[in-house]
Amino acid sequence: MMLSLLTALLVLIGVCIELILPGRSLYHAGWYNVLLAALVVVLAMRMRRTLQAMQRPAERIGAIIAAFGVGVIAFAGIASGLLGPDAQTIVGAPGENVRVADLGGTLDFPLAQGNGAPVVSLVRGTSALPIDRTRYVGAFVLQPKPRDVVAVEASDARDAHLTITQPTGTAFLSPVLLMTTRQSLLGFDVPNDAFSLPAAHRMVRAVLFPAPVAAQIRTLGAPPGTAAVLFEVENDGASGGKNHIGVALDGGRTTIAGITLRPRVLSYPAITTIAIPHVVAVAIGLLCVLGGLLTALVPPGKLGKQ
Repeated sequence: MMLSLLTALLVLIGVCIELILPGRSLYHAGWYNVLLAALVVVLAMRMRRTLQAMQRPAERIGAIIAAFGVGVIAFAGIASGLLGPDAQTIVGAPGENVRVADLGGTLDFPLAQGNGAPVVSLVRGTSALPIDRTRYVGAFVLQPKPRDVVAVEASDARDAHLTITQPTGTAFLSPVLLMTTRQSLLGFDVPNDAFSLPAAHRMVRAVLFPAPVAAQIRTLGAPPGTAAVLFEVENDGASGGKNHIGVALDGGRTTIAGITLRPRVLSYPAITTIAIPHVVAVAIGLLCVLGGLLTALVPPGKLGKQ
Protein backbone atom coordinates (compact mmCIF):
# COMPACT_ATOMS: atom_id res chain seq x y z
CA MET A 1 0.00 0.00 0.00
CA MET A 2 2.85 2.37 0.79
CA LEU A 3 4.26 1.96 -2.71
CA SER A 4 0.87 2.91 -4.20
CA LEU A 5 0.65 6.00 -2.01
CA LEU A 6 4.20 7.03 -2.90
CA THR A 7 3.54 6.53 -6.62
CA ALA A 8 0.33 8.60 -6.48
CA LEU A 9 2.13 11.34 -4.54
CA LEU A 10 4.92 11.54 -7.14
CA VAL A 11 2.35 11.94 -9.92
CA LEU A 12 0.56 14.72 -8.04
CA ILE A 13 3.80 16.55 -7.35
CA GLY A 14 5.03 16.11 -10.93
CA VAL A 15 1.89 17.67 -12.41
CA CYS A 16 1.04 20.29 -9.79
CA ILE A 17 4.55 21.72 -9.99
CA GLU A 18 3.74 22.60 -13.61
CA LEU A 19 0.98 24.88 -12.32
CA ILE A 20 3.05 26.41 -9.54
CA LEU A 21 6.18 26.99 -11.65
CA PRO A 22 4.93 27.18 -15.25
CA GLY A 23 7.04 27.63 -18.34
CA ARG A 24 9.98 25.32 -17.61
CA SER A 25 11.35 23.50 -20.67
CA LEU A 26 11.64 20.39 -18.50
CA TYR A 27 7.88 19.80 -18.73
CA HIS A 28 8.10 19.31 -22.50
CA ALA A 29 10.95 16.82 -22.28
CA GLY A 30 9.96 13.38 -23.53
CA TRP A 31 11.51 11.54 -20.59
CA TYR A 32 9.55 13.65 -18.10
CA ASN A 33 6.21 12.69 -19.61
CA VAL A 34 7.26 9.07 -20.07
CA LEU A 35 8.09 9.02 -16.36
CA LEU A 36 4.63 10.33 -15.49
CA ALA A 37 3.03 7.66 -17.69
CA ALA A 38 5.22 4.97 -16.12
CA LEU A 39 4.17 6.04 -12.63
CA VAL A 40 0.50 5.75 -13.64
CA VAL A 41 1.13 2.24 -15.04
CA VAL A 42 2.85 1.21 -11.80
CA LEU A 43 -0.06 2.61 -9.79
CA ALA A 44 -2.58 0.71 -11.93
CA MET A 45 -0.63 -2.53 -11.52
CA ARG A 46 -0.46 -2.08 -7.76
CA MET A 47 -4.14 -1.23 -7.35
CA ARG A 48 -5.39 -4.85 -7.38
CA ARG A 49 -3.02 -5.88 -4.60
CA THR A 50 -3.83 -2.69 -2.69
CA LEU A 51 -7.57 -3.29 -2.91
CA GLN A 52 -7.18 -6.90 -1.75
CA ALA A 53 -5.33 -5.69 1.34
CA MET A 54 -8.21 -3.43 2.33
CA GLN A 55 -10.81 -4.85 4.70
CA ARG A 56 -13.67 -2.38 4.43
CA PRO A 57 -15.74 -1.54 1.31
CA ALA A 58 -15.39 2.17 2.09
CA GLU A 59 -11.62 1.89 1.85
CA ARG A 60 -11.78 0.09 -1.48
CA ILE A 61 -14.29 2.54 -2.97
CA GLY A 62 -12.24 5.48 -1.73
CA ALA A 63 -9.03 4.01 -3.18
CA ILE A 64 -10.68 3.55 -6.59
CA ILE A 65 -12.00 7.12 -6.62
CA ALA A 66 -8.63 8.53 -5.56
CA ALA A 67 -6.75 6.44 -8.15
CA PHE A 68 -9.14 7.69 -10.85
CA GLY A 69 -8.38 11.27 -9.79
CA VAL A 70 -4.64 10.64 -9.98
CA GLY A 71 -5.12 9.23 -13.48
CA VAL A 72 -7.04 12.33 -14.61
CA ILE A 73 -4.31 14.62 -13.25
CA ALA A 74 -1.58 12.55 -14.90
CA PHE A 75 -3.39 12.65 -18.26
CA ALA A 76 -3.68 16.44 -18.04
CA GLY A 77 0.04 16.72 -17.30
CA ILE A 78 1.10 14.38 -20.10
CA ALA A 79 -1.19 16.06 -22.64
CA SER A 80 0.25 19.46 -21.76
CA GLY A 81 3.83 18.22 -21.93
CA LEU A 82 3.48 16.46 -25.28
CA LEU A 83 0.89 18.60 -27.06
CA GLY A 84 1.11 22.01 -25.41
CA PRO A 85 2.83 24.75 -27.49
CA ASP A 86 6.00 26.45 -26.33
CA ALA A 87 5.63 29.68 -24.39
CA GLN A 88 5.23 32.75 -26.57
CA THR A 89 5.01 36.48 -26.00
CA ILE A 90 2.29 38.27 -27.95
CA VAL A 91 3.09 41.90 -28.72
CA GLY A 92 0.21 44.09 -29.87
CA ALA A 93 -0.02 47.74 -30.83
CA PRO A 94 -2.31 50.05 -28.84
CA GLY A 95 -5.86 49.63 -30.08
CA GLU A 96 -5.07 46.34 -31.83
CA ASN A 97 -7.09 43.13 -31.41
CA VAL A 98 -5.04 39.96 -31.76
CA ARG A 99 -6.84 36.67 -32.33
CA VAL A 100 -5.29 33.76 -30.38
CA ALA A 101 -6.79 30.45 -31.50
CA ASP A 102 -5.39 28.46 -28.56
CA LEU A 103 -7.24 30.74 -26.13
CA GLY A 104 -10.45 30.74 -28.13
CA GLY A 105 -10.62 34.51 -28.02
CA THR A 106 -8.99 37.83 -28.80
CA LEU A 107 -6.43 39.85 -26.88
CA ASP A 108 -7.67 43.44 -26.76
CA PHE A 109 -4.74 45.86 -26.46
CA PRO A 110 -5.94 49.22 -25.08
CA LEU A 111 -4.92 52.66 -26.26
CA ALA A 112 -1.72 53.90 -24.66
CA GLN A 113 -3.12 57.35 -23.90
CA GLY A 114 -5.49 56.17 -21.17
CA ASN A 115 -5.10 57.05 -17.49
CA GLY A 116 -3.18 54.61 -15.33
CA ALA A 117 -1.35 51.50 -16.45
CA PRO A 118 -2.87 49.97 -19.63
CA VAL A 119 -4.37 46.50 -19.14
CA VAL A 120 -4.83 43.96 -21.93
CA SER A 121 -8.08 41.95 -21.87
CA LEU A 122 -8.90 38.49 -23.17
CA VAL A 123 -12.24 38.79 -24.95
CA ARG A 124 -14.28 35.64 -25.54
CA GLY A 125 -17.82 36.20 -26.73
CA THR A 126 -19.37 38.85 -24.52
CA SER A 127 -16.96 38.38 -21.60
CA ALA A 128 -13.67 40.18 -21.08
CA LEU A 129 -11.00 39.01 -18.63
CA PRO A 130 -8.43 41.68 -17.69
CA ILE A 131 -4.87 40.33 -17.73
CA ASP A 132 -3.68 42.66 -15.00
CA ARG A 133 -1.83 39.84 -13.23
CA THR A 134 -1.09 36.16 -13.75
CA ARG A 135 -4.27 34.47 -14.95
CA TYR A 136 -5.04 30.77 -15.36
CA VAL A 137 -7.23 30.21 -18.41
CA GLY A 138 -7.97 26.60 -19.33
CA ALA A 139 -4.72 24.99 -20.41
CA PHE A 140 -2.72 28.23 -20.32
CA VAL A 141 -1.22 30.76 -17.94
CA LEU A 142 -1.39 34.36 -19.15
CA GLN A 143 1.14 36.81 -17.74
CA PRO A 144 1.43 40.55 -18.50
CA LYS A 145 4.96 41.54 -19.47
CA PRO A 146 5.67 45.29 -19.35
CA ARG A 147 7.79 46.55 -22.24
CA ASP A 148 9.21 49.91 -23.24
CA VAL A 149 7.57 51.36 -26.36
CA VAL A 150 8.08 54.76 -27.96
CA ALA A 151 5.26 57.11 -28.96
CA VAL A 152 6.51 59.61 -31.55
CA GLU A 153 5.15 62.98 -32.65
CA ALA A 154 6.51 64.49 -35.87
CA SER A 155 6.22 67.92 -37.48
CA ASP A 156 7.82 69.71 -40.41
CA ALA A 157 9.71 73.00 -40.61
CA ARG A 158 6.40 74.93 -40.50
CA ASP A 159 5.41 73.06 -37.35
CA ALA A 160 2.69 71.20 -39.25
CA HIS A 161 1.85 67.77 -37.90
CA LEU A 162 3.17 64.84 -39.93
CA THR A 163 1.34 61.53 -40.07
CA ILE A 164 3.40 58.53 -38.97
CA THR A 165 2.93 55.18 -40.66
CA GLN A 166 4.52 51.80 -40.06
CA PRO A 167 4.54 49.91 -43.38
CA THR A 168 6.21 46.89 -41.78
CA GLY A 169 4.38 47.08 -38.44
CA THR A 170 1.21 45.36 -37.27
CA ALA A 171 -0.64 48.70 -36.98
CA PHE A 172 -0.09 50.81 -40.09
CA LEU A 173 -1.24 54.17 -38.70
CA SER A 174 -0.03 53.78 -35.13
CA PRO A 175 2.44 56.41 -33.84
CA VAL A 176 3.58 53.97 -31.15
CA LEU A 177 6.73 52.02 -32.01
CA LEU A 178 6.73 48.56 -30.42
CA MET A 179 10.54 48.20 -30.61
CA THR A 180 10.35 44.48 -31.38
CA THR A 181 13.82 44.10 -32.92
CA ARG A 182 17.19 44.56 -31.27
CA GLN A 183 20.67 45.54 -32.37
CA SER A 184 24.11 46.01 -30.90
CA LEU A 185 25.13 49.66 -30.70
CA LEU A 186 27.93 51.29 -28.71
CA GLY A 187 28.44 47.99 -26.94
CA PHE A 188 24.82 47.69 -25.78
CA ASP A 189 22.02 45.42 -26.96
CA VAL A 190 19.19 47.90 -27.53
CA PRO A 191 15.70 47.77 -29.13
CA ASN A 192 14.92 49.56 -32.37
CA ASP A 193 12.09 50.10 -34.84
CA ALA A 194 11.32 52.13 -37.96
CA PHE A 195 8.55 54.32 -39.32
CA SER A 196 7.70 56.41 -42.33
CA LEU A 197 6.70 60.05 -42.84
CA PRO A 198 4.89 59.88 -46.20
CA ALA A 199 4.21 63.64 -46.46
CA ALA A 200 7.91 64.42 -45.99
CA HIS A 201 9.12 61.42 -48.02
CA ARG A 202 11.27 60.25 -45.15
CA MET A 203 12.02 56.91 -43.52
CA VAL A 204 13.13 57.09 -39.90
CA ARG A 205 14.84 54.48 -37.74
CA ALA A 206 14.56 54.83 -33.96
CA VAL A 207 16.90 53.25 -31.43
CA LEU A 208 15.88 53.29 -27.77
CA PHE A 209 18.45 53.69 -25.02
CA PRO A 210 16.62 52.76 -21.79
CA ALA A 211 17.42 54.90 -18.76
CA PRO A 212 20.06 52.53 -17.28
CA VAL A 213 21.85 52.40 -20.65
CA ALA A 214 21.49 56.11 -21.40
CA ALA A 215 23.08 56.93 -18.03
CA GLN A 216 26.23 55.07 -19.11
CA ILE A 217 26.61 56.99 -22.40
CA ARG A 218 27.81 60.44 -21.39
CA THR A 219 27.48 61.94 -24.87
CA LEU A 220 23.69 61.56 -24.67
CA GLY A 221 23.51 63.98 -21.76
CA ALA A 222 20.61 62.07 -20.20
CA PRO A 223 19.80 62.87 -16.54
CA PRO A 224 19.53 59.85 -14.22
CA GLY A 225 16.35 57.89 -14.83
CA THR A 226 15.77 59.39 -18.29
CA ALA A 227 15.73 57.33 -21.49
CA ALA A 228 16.94 58.62 -24.85
CA VAL A 229 16.00 57.86 -28.44
CA LEU A 230 18.39 58.07 -31.39
CA PHE A 231 16.73 58.88 -34.72
CA GLU A 232 18.23 58.28 -38.13
CA VAL A 233 16.37 60.13 -40.89
CA GLU A 234 16.86 58.69 -44.35
CA ASN A 235 17.04 61.16 -47.24
CA ASP A 236 14.63 60.73 -50.11
CA GLY A 237 15.92 59.81 -53.55
CA ALA A 238 15.98 63.39 -54.81
CA SER A 239 18.17 64.89 -52.09
CA GLY A 240 20.87 62.27 -51.95
CA GLY A 241 23.70 62.57 -49.46
CA LYS A 242 24.11 60.88 -46.09
CA ASN A 243 21.38 60.12 -43.60
CA HIS A 244 20.95 62.54 -40.71
CA ILE A 245 21.16 61.50 -37.07
CA GLY A 246 19.87 63.15 -33.91
CA VAL A 247 19.07 62.26 -30.29
CA ALA A 248 16.10 63.28 -28.17
CA LEU A 249 15.56 62.62 -24.49
CA ASP A 250 12.28 61.11 -23.30
CA GLY A 251 9.68 63.89 -23.61
CA GLY A 252 12.14 66.21 -25.38
CA ARG A 253 12.53 66.93 -29.07
CA THR A 254 15.13 67.07 -31.80
CA THR A 255 15.12 68.58 -35.29
CA ILE A 256 16.78 66.51 -37.99
CA ALA A 257 16.90 67.56 -41.66
CA GLY A 258 13.92 69.87 -41.15
CA ILE A 259 11.88 67.24 -39.29
CA THR A 260 11.09 67.74 -35.59
CA LEU A 261 10.63 64.53 -33.62
CA ARG A 262 9.38 64.22 -30.04
CA PRO A 263 9.56 60.76 -28.41
CA ARG A 264 7.79 59.61 -25.27
CA VAL A 265 8.90 56.32 -23.72
CA LEU A 266 5.93 54.40 -22.32
CA SER A 267 5.52 51.15 -20.43
CA TYR A 268 3.08 49.00 -22.37
CA PRO A 269 2.25 45.33 -21.74
CA ALA A 270 2.77 42.32 -23.95
CA ILE A 271 1.16 39.01 -22.96
CA THR A 272 3.09 35.79 -22.40
CA THR A 273 1.12 32.55 -22.86
CA ILE A 274 2.41 29.37 -21.22
CA ALA A 275 0.91 25.92 -21.69
CA ILE A 276 -0.02 24.12 -18.46
CA PRO A 277 -2.10 21.07 -17.48
CA HIS A 278 -5.75 22.04 -17.93
CA VAL A 279 -6.82 23.62 -14.65
CA VAL A 280 -10.34 22.14 -14.82
CA ALA A 281 -9.01 18.60 -15.30
CA VAL A 282 -6.54 19.04 -12.45
CA ALA A 283 -9.28 20.47 -10.21
CA ILE A 284 -11.55 17.50 -10.97
CA GLY A 285 -8.70 15.11 -10.28
CA LEU A 286 -7.87 16.75 -6.97
CA LEU A 287 -11.53 16.65 -5.93
CA CYS A 288 -11.61 12.93 -6.73
CA VAL A 289 -8.47 12.35 -4.67
CA LEU A 290 -9.88 14.31 -1.74
CA GLY A 291 -13.27 12.59 -2.08
CA GLY A 292 -11.60 9.20 -2.22
CA LEU A 293 -9.62 9.89 0.93
CA LEU A 294 -12.72 11.07 2.77
CA THR A 295 -14.69 8.04 1.59
CA ALA A 296 -11.95 5.71 2.82
CA LEU A 297 -12.19 7.33 6.24
CA VAL A 298 -15.94 6.69 6.59
CA PRO A 299 -16.46 4.91 9.95
CA PRO A 300 -17.56 1.25 9.88
CA GLY A 301 -21.31 0.86 9.43
CA LYS A 302 -21.74 4.18 7.58
CA LEU A 303 -21.23 2.74 4.08
CA GLY A 304 -22.80 -0.64 3.54
CA LYS A 305 -22.26 -3.65 5.74
CA GLN A 306 -18.80 -4.23 7.12
